[in-house]
Amino acid sequence: IAAVEGINQIVTGDLISLSEQELVDCDTSYNEGCNGGLMDYAFDFIINYGGIDPEDDYPYKGKDERCDVNGKNAKVVTIDSYEDVTPNSETSLQKAVANQPVSVAIEAGGRAFQLYSSGIFTGKCGTALDHGVAAVGYGTENGKD
Repeated sequence: IAAVEGINQIVTGDLISLSEQELVDCDTSYNEGCNGGLMDYAFDFIINYGGIDPEDDYPYKGKDERCDVNGKNAKVVTIDSYEDVTPNSETSLQKAVANQPVSVAIEAGGRAFQLYSSGIFTGKCGTALDHGVAAVGYGTENGKD
């Protein structure tokens, strides 16, 4: 959701907090609510569902609930497509992030990531991908890339 929020702000100038809970509750064809899912399926859901509601209308609960089909259904942000970045290509990711936020999968269970707070992450990057985050930039800090 963070990448969609960021891209929407770039396009419209408005930063609108969007509903993660709507994805948790309603995007259940392939994704599994609080048990996880894939970002591409979430993007497909937003496209096929006609958009996503704002956080204020469909707030985050942190647990699986029944899809609220009777809510406001404001669908304040829509997308019409998405593009996958070439896997394991740092150059492709840098090119994409230079233009907009990008949803990326990471291994978030390691101690180094659990203790991460800011700056350039210098811990081991694992391959057991278990969490989606938004990459919003890249660079060098104190000689570290």
